[in-house]
Amino acid sequence: MAGRPAVPEVIWARPERTGRGPRPAHSRADIAAAAVRVADAEGVDAVSMRKIAAELDMGTMSLYNYVPRKEDLYELMIDAVSGEYAYPEPTGDWREDVLSLARQTRALMHRHPWMPRLMSPVYGFSPNALTYLEYCLSCLDPLERPYGAKMELIAAVTSVVTTYVANEIATGERTRSLPWSAEQEQAVRIAYLGGQVASGRYPRLAAAFSEDSGPIDLEAVFERALRRVVEGFVAAG
Repeated sequence: MAGRPAVPEVIWARPERTGRGPRPAHSRADIAAAAVRVADAEGVDAVSMRKIAAELDMGTMSLYNYVPRKEDLYELMIDAVSGEYAYPEPTGDWREDVLSLARQTRALMHRHPWMPRLMSPVYGFSPNALTYLEYCLSCLDPLERPYGAKMELIAAVTSVVTTYVANEIATGERTRSLPWSAEQEQAVRIAYLGGQVASGRYPRLAAAFSEDSGPIDLEAVFERALRRVVEGFVAAG
């Protein structure tokens, strides 16, 4: 197929324009923006080389001359949305700076709900991803740990955020697909759960629910999860 490399290749090492021909009609930024628009509106499964080519009013084979593989298209998409981060001057409090970035990541993933599915260390070397990692490390300058340990902390926090948001998105999508309200669903499930816990077969769960049977503050849970990762990292030495 036209444009496909015969050996492994990093899309960022591939020049946007090859040879001395005319200037390309589209840039990588154009292609990434089109793919992001489609994914935001229709989901990542709607992203195909044919679809993106049509969005750009070009032939599918022509698109392969810009982006050799669909995986490269995904990498362009992740890099494009990674450019939405804000990078304020680090405060000197590395814990709060890390948590602030985690909150940005969560908001970013909710703006682009397809992101958790595409998150991969393979895409961690794009221009905007490298900018993000460099900023993270600058926030961690006050932390006296080797760079390898700092990178592990960044990866751990990112994993927590990605998993948490993926669950939020999946829950929201399921709720929207139901023929009844979320409140009706919750009432039925709580009634069933209450009966099971009251049966005596689950004494520890009964004790847990008796401690706090009120509504769960999901924002507080998210913050606690992040802080436990950060503080656990410090305690582990």
